[in-house]
Amino acid sequence: QVQLVESGGGLVQAGGSLRLSCAASGRTFRSYNMGWFRQAPGKEREFVAAISWSGTNTACADSVKDRFTISRDNAKNTVYLQMNSLKPEDTAVYYCAAASSIFPPLRPYNYNYWGQGTQVTVSS
Repeated sequence: QVQLVESGGGLVQAGGSLRLSCAASGRTFRSYNMGWFRQAPGKEREFVAAISWSGTNTACADSVKDRFTISRDNAKNTVYLQMNSLKPEDTAVYYCAAASSIFPPLRPYNYNYWGQGTQVTVSS
């Protein structure tokens, strides 16, 4: 019903920046709260940030709140994650997800749809 495709990942040096994009299909994209999660090898999937359907409410994990910014453009069916001051510990596969329920959706089970993930690697 909803397909999500992440892009923008890659290799960056510590202190650098990346912008991830999540392109969503479906005419009802605007109805979904959107989130970003990340998962490093051997780690559980970790909440990064979320944005409400209107784009006016956001939530970020404490570990990234001063460095990452989530935004969305409903006209383009796209969600973004601007990542600044990247650290090696930010290295992970980053996943975009869509939730139809509570805000902020902080757990993976809150989300109905997931993208395939995009790799972010931060070198030291």
